[in-house]
Parts: sequence; structure tokens; C-alpha cells
Amino acid sequence: MKVSILGNSLTSLTLAKLLVNQDIRVDIYSFGKIIKKNQIQTIGISKTNIDFFNNNILNIKKLIWNIQKIEIYSENLNSEKILNFKNNENHLFSIIKNCDLYNYIKKNLKKNKLVKFKNYITYQNLLKSNYNLIFNCDKENFISKKFFSKTINKNYKSRAYITTLKHEKLSNNFTATQIFTKKGPLAFLPVSSTETSVVYSIKGKKNFDIKDSIKKHNTKYKILKINDFLNFELKASSLRSYYHKNIIAFGDMLHRLHPLAGQGFNMTIRDMKEIHRLILFKKEHGLDLDLSLSFEFEKNMKDKNYLFSSGIDFIYEFFNLENKINKNIVSKSLKFLGKNKITNNFFTKLADSGLNI
Repeated sequence: MKVSILGNSLTSLTLAKLLVNQDIRVDIYSFGKIIKKNQIQTIGISKTNIDFFNNNILNIKKLIWNIQKIEIYSENLNSEKILNFKNNENHLFSIIKNCDLYNYIKKNLKKNKLVKFKNYITYQNLLKSNYNLIFNCDKENFISKKFFSKTINKNYKSRAYITTLKHEKLSNNFTATQIFTKKGPLAFLPVSSTETSVVYSIKGKKNFDIKDSIKKHNTKYKILKINDFLNFELKASSLRSYYHKNIIAFGDMLHRLHPLAGQGFNMTIRDMKEIHRLILFKKEHGLDLDLSLSFEFEKNMKDKNYLFSSGIDFIYEFFNLENKINKNIVSKSLKFLGKNKITNNFFTKLADSGLNI
């Protein structure tokens, strides 16, 4: 069996590693310039997804920093804690630098004889290559514009500002913090005992000093340095059709989310779990990879992904409403719900496993 992957992103490489582990030959195509991976951006991966990653893709235990607790605060309640998630027996999720994970997977793939890295290919040549399946992880290529342009979009009219704090060593830096400020959600995500990633999603035009705002809301770290910021526009999207014949859209092509819940890459890993399950089923029954996998993948994941994406958007709008009406009723309501163990456990499991709870 032979598969091609269009794009050279973290999603592309992760999917390639999952496939070659099933003895599937993979050609990875790059289109245009490969963007140099920044040293700032991080991703959070849930406990369930880390277990799947380590067991079925590549063991990344040495690269991750485990988070045991998540604390959520609201500026509208004078920065009072409104929610608290923790797992007394294990960690909730893990933080990893994008560039570290990208380089680690790519180094591993380059040693694998089942993988070939190739440059641009035309649509005609792609069809002539007789691939069983084609995974499209690149939204800018010709196939995306031809077959995967119909999406449900939302512009948050916001920008995410990302940086890394260098701070004095903390022996117990295992708590992630999310603060719903009047300017937008601000997250502190520990990467090590001396580094913490910061993601600040700011609505409208930035008319204040971000560094001063970070220092104002910081209560845990003795900051030594705040690195330069990376920033990008915040939009959400859901693809209307997941496949065209044997070409399957994948990764951010399928769904883009607001970063407040850190669920973007987690959704992609859950999609990989489904691809993995479908491949195992076909192998066990002596079936080839073909168009039926495209159909089954969309049938099993499309509605589930859209519902989950809508839930993340609801959370954002929930807190945004509080700022619009200038009342703290939303924060007080969540604080009340957070005291209920059943509700708290439900939201913890939802963040970990998605709608597969």
C-alpha cells in the first residue's frame, strides 16, 4: 500500500509516522517555501492523546512537560479563581514546543526507508502515481483551492500574541493558568521549571502594552525576561466536505479553533485515532486502503468535530458576553458549577477525550 501526504507541517509528519508504523509507504510533498519553525509556539496534548502518541506514533516522553492542574480565573471577579481542574492520580495534559516535536519526528522519518520527501507535484502526476490514498494537509496548494474551498468560517477580529517567559526556577511548575481578562483570554503554560509559554488572545486593536498586562496578571513567576512576540489573526473554520474521491483533507484543513482551550492539535490527533482504527480494520479483514476509508472517516468524524468546535466557540462567546454586558454573572455561574464534582469531572474528561467520553 502506498499513500501520499501533501504538505510538510507538524500534522503531515505526525500522520506519516502513524502510517509507516503500519508498514505503509508514504511520499511527503512540499509546496513552495518551507517556513522556518519558530522557537516560541507550543502545543498542549491531553493525557489520552499523549498515550496514543507514545504507543502508536512515536515516544515523546523526553520532550514533554506534564501539567497536573489547570486553574481558571476571571478579571471580572477581581481575578478570583472560578474553576479548578486536577487529577490526583496522573497529569491532565502535556506541553511541548512545536519545533522540538517537528524536528524529532522529521529526524525519525528520514531514517525510515518507507518514507520519501519530494518536491512539488502536479495534479495530473498525482493521479498517475496510483496512490491508495492522498492526505491533503496543505490549505494553500492547488488541490485545496479546487476541491476543499467550501468552509464555514468565523473571524474573531482578534489576534493571538505568543511569547515565552524566562523566570526563576520553580520546582513545582506543573499548573497551567487561564485568565479571562477584559482584553481577552490569557494563558500561562509551563514548558519547564524555568520557562512558561504565554498565549494572549486580544480582541480588536491592541491599544495597551502587552508586557505590562502580562506582568499585572502574573502571580506565580519571578520574571527574568519576556521574549519577542509571535502573533497571528484568529479565525475558526470547519470544512464542509472531508474528501474528494481518494483525497482526504486533514489537520487544520478540517477544523481551526480559537486557542483558548488548546484543543486544535488534540482534535487532529483524535482524527488520527480514527484513521488508525479504520486502517487496522481493513488490514485485519484483508482489505486494501481505498475510497471507502475516505467515506467512513467523514461519516464518523465530521459531525463530532463540528459539535466539539462549536462547543469551543460557545465558551469563547460565553465569556465575551460577560464583557459586553459588563456583569460578572457568567463567572459566578461557572464558579458555582465548578464546585460540583460531577460537572468538574465531566469537563475534565471532555478536554481529555473530546466527545469520545
